[in-house]
Amino acid sequence: MTAKHSLGWIGMGRMGYPMAERLLKAGHRVSIWNRTRAKAEPLGAKGATIVDRPCDLAGQDIVFSMVSTGKDLEQVYFGSDGLVTGGSASRPKILVDCSSIGIEQSEAIRADLKKLGCEFVSAPVSGNGKCVKAGKLSSVASGPKAAFDTIQPYLAVIAASGVSYVGEGELARICKIAHNVFLGVVIQNLAEITILAQKAGVPRHAFLDFMNASVMGSTFSKYKSNALVNLDWTTTFTPALLRKDLDLGLKAARDLDVPMPVTAATREALQSHFGAATLREDPAAYLEKDFSALLETVALASGVKLEPENVPMPTGLEVEG
Repeated sequence: MTAKHSLGWIGMGRMGYPMAERLLKAGHRVSIWNRTRAKAEPLGAKGATIVDRPCDLAGQDIVFSMVSTGKDLEQVYFGSDGLVTGGSASRPKILVDCSSIGIEQSEAIRADLKKLGCEFVSAPVSGNGKCVKAGKLSSVASGPKAAFDTIQPYLAVIAASGVSYVGEGELARICKIAHNVFLGVVIQNLAEITILAQKAGVPRHAFLDFMNASVMGSTFSKYKSNALVNLDWTTTFTPALLRKDLDLGLKAARDLDVPMPVTAATREALQSHFGAATLREDPAAYLEKDFSALLETVALASGVKLEPENVPMPTGLEVEG
């Protein structure tokens, strides 16, 4: 299928690379910029056009972004050689941001883009790089409805599990913050009950097999089970990013007068993981591992010594072919 619009992409991290790759595989023309050009170059062999500066994407109809922080997004949009720093004749019609950033930052970016005549769609996603490749990524979007209708077919290629439009402005941001609050609460409790079962004498793989087959099992519990059973902390999402999102959730709760005691307790439990990391030979490197490694912090506090069980657990995200 050939795109009706020319597409640009900013950001080739753990998520951005496979997301852009899905657009290419679907037959769309995509021009790509990444701060480290080498990370984008493999997609050049798959049909992408690699550019040297964000402003080199200004002539595209639609430009997607997937970056780490709101400051990163501001920089690639408005900084030196930024996407929209040229004249009005060379600005994208629609900018679509799939990153997880704060509500106030997104509001400010939207306002600045509106002054420049650009539409802005907030479209954060749910899932990790493996979800993208397996076609199980989902997205929630907000912004001008006409702009969303234009970008929806392309977003649906990226987020094959579903795209939900929730309204104007930054409503997608609050949905993503709420989603990641739930993520934090679930992983913390999953770690706690897994260690509880292990200390009572139940192998982790047996307990998680039971949980995954129960009504409480989920896509998330299934794809994290292999990590928890075999202590594989290959990074999908770091503890620092999870802490950031819990803080965003608690700030939103304060602003909206919503009590969130479970979230507050989870935030403090997660903080203990940062303290426990100081016991490691390289604390900084340890904290770059996956957030599911907080199983080790719960085990440490419980007097449980963890060893890999060497029992492969299906994740549900296996990609065929």
